[in-house]
Parts: sequence; C-alpha cells; structure tokens
Amino acid sequence: MRKISLLKIVTGYIFILILSLSVSSCSTVKVLPENATRLKGNKIEIVNSKKIHKNELEPYLRQRVNSNFIFFENPFIYVYNWSNGKGTWWDKFVQSIGRAPVVFDSISVLKSEENVRNYLESLGYFGTSVSHETVTKNRQTVVKYKVTPGKRYKINSISYAIRDTNIRKIVLADTTNSLLKVGDFLSERMLTRESERLESLIRNNGYYNFSANYIFAEADTSSKKNEAQLLLRIENYTRNESPRDAKEHKKYIIRKVAIYPDYDPISYNNNPNQVFKDSCVFPDRVTIYNSIKSNFRPEVIARLNRIVPGQLYNEKIANITYDRFVSLRNFSGVNIQFDEVRDSVDCTIRLTPSKPQGYKINIEASNNSNNLWGISPAISYYHKNLFHGGEWFTLGLMGNFQFKLNDNTKSTELGISTSMSIPNFLFLPDKIFKIAVPRTEIGLSYNYQSRKEFTRNLISLNFGYNWKMGDRFYYKVDPIQLNIIKLFNLSDLFYQSLSDPFIKNAYKNHFDLGAGATFYYTTDPSPNPKKSYFYLRWINNLSGNFMSLFNSHFPLDSTGHRTIWNTQYAQYLRSDFTAVYTWKIKERSSIATRLNIGCGYAYGNSSAIPYEKLFYAGGANSLRGWQSRSIGPGASQTDTTFSIPNQTGDFKFEVNAEYRFPLFWKLEGALFIDAGNIWNLNSEESRSESLLKSDSFFKTMALNWGGGVRLNLDFVILRLDMGVIAYDPRYSKWYGFDDFLHKNTYSLQFGVGYPF
Repeated sequence: MRKISLLKIVTGYIFILILSLSVSSCSTVKVLPENATRLKGNKIEIVNSKKIHKNELEPYLRQRVNSNFIFFENPFIYVYNWSNGKGTWWDKFVQSIGRAPVVFDSISVLKSEENVRNYLESLGYFGTSVSHETVTKNRQTVVKYKVTPGKRYKINSISYAIRDTNIRKIVLADTTNSLLKVGDFLSERMLTRESERLESLIRNNGYYNFSANYIFAEADTSSKKNEAQLLLRIENYTRNESPRDAKEHKKYIIRKVAIYPDYDPISYNNNPNQVFKDSCVFPDRVTIYNSIKSNFRPEVIARLNRIVPGQLYNEKIANITYDRFVSLRNFSGVNIQFDEVRDSVDCTIRLTPSKPQGYKINIEASNNSNNLWGISPAISYYHKNLFHGGEWFTLGLMGNFQFKLNDNTKSTELGISTSMSIPNFLFLPDKIFKIAVPRTEIGLSYNYQSRKEFTRNLISLNFGYNWKMGDRFYYKVDPIQLNIIKLFNLSDLFYQSLSDPFIKNAYKNHFDLGAGATFYYTTDPSPNPKKSYFYLRWINNLSGNFMSLFNSHFPLDSTGHRTIWNTQYAQYLRSDFTAVYTWKIKERSSIATRLNIGCGYAYGNSSAIPYEKLFYAGGANSLRGWQSRSIGPGASQTDTTFSIPNQTGDFKFEVNAEYRFPLFWKLEGALFIDAGNIWNLNSEESRSESLLKSDSFFKTMALNWGGGVRLNLDFVILRLDMGVIAYDPRYSKWYGFDDFLHKNTYSLQFGVGYPF
C-alpha cells in the first residue's frame, strides 16, 4: 500500500467539510426574519449605450450580494445558517466565522437608483432614467436595474467673465492648464474639478479667502444640437449670496510664523503659559518655541519650513511645508493654522512628536515535500531622533536556518546590521529640494553563513542619497557600495566536485567596490490603494571600474586576475527590473501580476559576478512550488554537492499572477500561478543545460500553481501559501492532478506581507 501523507489527509478532510456544508445546509435563508428575503443577485441592463460598463455602476448600488468563494457561492453563508436562533455560545461561534446573508431592502434599491442616476448625470448623461424590477423565488430576490443614459453635449466654446481684473489676469494666463477642452463632453464632474483647480490657482496667488463658491458655470445647449457653449464666471459673491453681498477679493501677506516642535495638546491645554520656556528667531523672522525638554534642534525645524513672513499667502507652499514635516517621520500630528489679521495672516505650526523608539519583529518559514524546513526570524530596533535632528537609526539582527528533521543537514546564516538615515544631503547642497526632504543613508553590516561545505563572511558598507520627486517618483543613488567576502573552511572535496567553472568562481574571496542606483515609480502612493495601481522598480549596480584605473599597481594572482590584499576585486554590471500591476475587481478582491527580470554580467577582472549578487528562484516571494534556491539554472539538476540546495545564476526571468479574495473575518484567500527560472550567460564557463538559449527558453521555464490564506490584521499580513509544481524543467516533466502532494511536488511557504 502506498503511504498517504498527513497533509493529503488534512486537505481531503477540508474538501469534504466544505462539500458537506453545501449539502447539509442547502438553505441560505434559514436565519432570515419572517417575510424577509435574501438578496440573491443584482443585474444591470444598460440601454442604448456601449460606453458604460456594468461593473462601473456596481459600486453605486447600496446593497451588495454576498461575495462568492472563488467561482462558487461562499460556503461560510451556510456556516452562518447553522445557528439555532437561541443566542447560545454555538450561535455566537458560527455567526462569528460565518457570513450573514444579505437581507433584501426595498429602500436601498430606491437609493441605488438615485446613486446611479447622479453618477451618470455627473459624467454628462443629462436626463438619465433608472428603473428596477424584482424577482423573488424561494425567499431569494434578484433585482434587475434598467439604466437608460441621457443625452451628452460636446463643448464647442469656452469663455470667461471675471469681474476682478487681477484674478482675470491670473486665470487667463493659465488657461493652457485648464481641464476643460473644446470638443470634450460637458460633465458636472469635470466642471467640479476645474473649479477646484481654479480655486487652488487663485489661493496660491495670495487670495486666502477665495473658494470655489465664487465660481459659476453656465452652459447654453440651445444654439447647436448636442453642443454646449460654456461660460465660466468668477464673481465677488458666493453661490449662497446675492450680487448685493459682493465684496472685493483681497490678497494676504504672511505676518508672523510661529512653530511649536514639541506640542502636546494635553499639556498645552492644562497650562498654556508655562509649557514653552525658550524661543529663537531665525533670520527669516520665523520664531520657534521650545519646551523645557526639547526633542529637536531648532535649525532642523527651520530648514524644513517653507512659510516665511513677508511672502504672499500660498496654499501650495503651506501644503509643501506640511508634507515636509510629515516626511520627517517624527511627528504623529502636524497642524498648520492661519489666522486672519486685517490684510495679513499669522501662521502657527504645531508639531506633536511621535514615540521616538521602537522595535519590529518579522519571521518567515517554509517547508517542502523533501522535508526541508526553513525559518528566517528578524528583529530590529529603531530610534527616529537619535541626535535631535530627525536622524533615523536602526540596529537589526537576522537569522536564516534551514534543516532536515532526523538528519544532520543544516545551514545557518546570522547577520547584524546598523544604519543611519539623515534628513539632508551630507557634503552636497540640498536647497534644490523645495518639496521633498532628501536623505543621506549610511549602512554597515556583517553576515555569517555556515554550511557543511563552507563558511562565508561578508562585510558591507554603503553610503548614498535618496529623495522623492512628488508622490510617485523615488530615487536612490549610492556612490559607495563596498562588500568584502571571505570564505573559510571551504571543503576541498566540495570545491573539486563542482564541475561548472562558473559556479567555482563564485566560491572565491572577493573585494567588491562599486556604485548603485534605484528608480521607483508608482501610480498610487497610498498604503492601501482603493483603485487599480501600477509600480515599477529598477535597481542597478556597477562595480570595479574605479579599481581598474589602478590595475598597474595591483599584483596578479595565479589565475591572471588583479588582487588587492590578496583578494580578487570584482568587476561587473547588474540590473534588476520589477513591474507590478494590480487590478481591483471589488473592494477586497484583486488580481496582482508581476514581471521580474534580472541580469548580471561580469567582465574585466572577473569571470563571474560574486555569489551575493547572483540571482536565485524559489521561496515565499518567488516560485512558490520550490524551496528557495532549489531550481535552476536552466534545466540543471539540483547540485548534490550541496547539503542544502544552493542553485544560482546570472540571469533571471519570472512572471507571477495571483487572485486575491476575501473569505471571512480578517481571512483572505489567494490562487496563484508562478513561472520563471534562472540561467547562466557565460557559454565558455557553464554547462550547456544551464545556459540561456532562445531555442530552449520556454522548455527550461519552471511552472507552479497553488493557493493560500492570509490573515490581514491591518498593521501586518501573515501569509501561508502552498505551491504545487506543474512543470519541472530539470526532468522535462509535467505533473498532473494524480501527482498532487507526492514527494518533491509541492512546498509550503510562510511569509509576512503580500508576495508582491
């Protein structure tokens, strides 16, 4: 008899449980009140329009049906129906883990009609009609909405009527940036956005009291069929006033600026006159008030501020100042207040410091069908204001342990790192950064790796700068990146058993001095995007070129390479590109995709890039059907000279797709597909099966599928994924469902956060 794994038994029981829930609790209306029905579905019919999609209107329906479980009805609805209505602990338990059926509400249907109508009207479909009908069967109701979009008008002309001559000059000088264009469809939404743009434009030119309520829009649709003549008026009275209430628009100058960097609302309210004991006035007449125990140097606060006495009021400058203080990451509250004083305004900036110290703990774990376990704990301490200038100091400890139960196979990796982030450019001017706060990053780390075959020591030092341009662009430049790699206890038997010269070269001492640069872009900088978003990251490293200028002063080793301190220096180019696009299907459902391409090329003094810069595949954030570093390069067999897999290459290509959906409570589910591999590029130094070749590229692509669950606690996401191998290039073999959960066909991955 063939042995059946425990995991397979558990999986079978889970499947039977879900099936039994659906069969034994076939009613989803058991717990509904008498005469109530369950909302089974919403159907939308759009009449005479192909430009409007149903999924565009669904968010405006007040009642949503119960979410589906992947492709069929959520079984947790049936769990909810296990309750007996007696209010016992059993009822509370099944209702806490189940999903209550949505009770049909006729009032919500009428509000849904109104929402859809208002939405389409805002897009310019004037005269839209929305109606509905309901179909009820077996106490389950389906609502059918019929939507008939109204008529749209194209803008054929835009004119302005502005009474205030100064405001007229400001507006007419900026018409090229107008959101309204001749030929566009007239819409309430675009009129609102243009009014907001004009409001900001005028407020940025000193008009502190100006608002969009002074802006009027008039559209004449009678002159030409399906066309509108648009008139924008800016009056001296608001929409809530009459012409007799008109008053002159005034420009305001900043009179005083006071900053409180240690503002505590509780202490201030209890004793407002005795909290702040010291003050200093800077050359630009900005006054900074310090508390008895000030946490910040005044010159740092003054450098971040962009609001100064004597300048015209400018809302943009105020927002920039706000963003700069927030980006310091030292304040839990930033409040900028303006108070009108005749023809000027006083500015008060209150900054509430956040907790300066803390720690973070992270852990990842994995297991595969070959009984190889991996655990990676990490802990770090941080201080956000070490020298009272917003300097962010971190000290971290990490470990990576891989082992087999009942076996002496093991790998140990330990690391310690420290870094300092300083909110200005050391040795460089940073006055060009009017918005973002540039930073200088300094890091030092030591890494120890012990395996049966070798012991590796790595000392790293980096010095660089990073900054933002707006909310969407991030740049990082490291003029100094130093890595010193030393190997000890290298097994002669292991080293001689390496048949691939390319791999052999990676197991040498290296002196790696170079530079790096990172570029990052995102369409949505918010921590939890509500809409579909895209981001890309491009990391580049260049090493050894500076060292090569002094080749004549460096001795040659037995292999013909230049050395420093008896260690060969590395010379290479490495680039790593990642692009991620996430489609938001519903509020908590999405499809995430990733493309990752990496390439390293050694030249000059190196025949291969250092081991630390090589690429690998597999693990919790890569090909999840394989353990980390256990696949590739190309169709190469796993190197048995390693007690624990350690497959690497200098080229990587990987694509991933993942469907994320809600389950119940804070649990989320996922279905995913991963494909990719690593390869070698050097045809002279590497075996043919490991090489990147156009004719065998797709044949050497690894493929896996799988699913997982995530516990979303808002502040952290804990993830458990099981990846199942579909195609293994090592054996040119496809695995079917019959091979599911057999030895060497799956891997369990535990991680923190989403994989991408």
